Amino acid sequence: MNPSYNLFLIGPTGAGKTSIGRQLAARYQLPFVDLDQEIERHTGVPVSTIFEIEGEAGFRRREHAMLEEYSHRRGVLLASGAGAVLDPANRRHLAERGYVVWLQVSVPAQLQRLAHDTTRPLLADSDRQRKLEAMAVTRTALYEEVADLVIPHDGEHEGLTAATERCLALIDQHWNRRMP
Repeated sequence: MNPSYNLFLIGPTGAGKTSIGRQLAARYQLPFVDLDQEIERHTGVPVSTIFEIEGEAGFRRREHAMLEEYSHRRGVLLASGAGAVLDPANRRHLAERGYVVWLQVSVPAQLQRLAHDTTRPLLADSDRQRKLEAMAVTRTALYEEVADLVIPHDGEHEGLTAATERCLALIDQHWNRRMP
């Protein structure tokens, strides 16, 4: 949606939605909301515990409720969870209520960035590469469906500062920001 009050980041696990999102929020002077962190804050438990107790379906219900709440706000930078796009209602909310930026990342870069991460329940698999490739097959078309702007992955060794600067340049070119 352009123009928009809100900026929404979507993309796979390990794309940099949280790290880059914090930098973008500071630059655009917007409050930053990480959807997974908000779910943890509201429930008082880690996402992994929600998955253990309620399964993925329970987590997705909570994710939908948080996305519904935060996407209604004006003037927010929201980093969605990687799987938020699986729900058609979430895709509709993202597309209708904000300018959606898809941060792309390659599977090799995801493997490198997430090598020591043990907090993501969907990656608790002995073959992470296979799991990440399967998620990419399922989710890529959904990211594409809602994205207003695509930020291509620019190599395995690009640092946070360079990635953020590249995002800022592209967003500044394309986002017609409406002030709240």
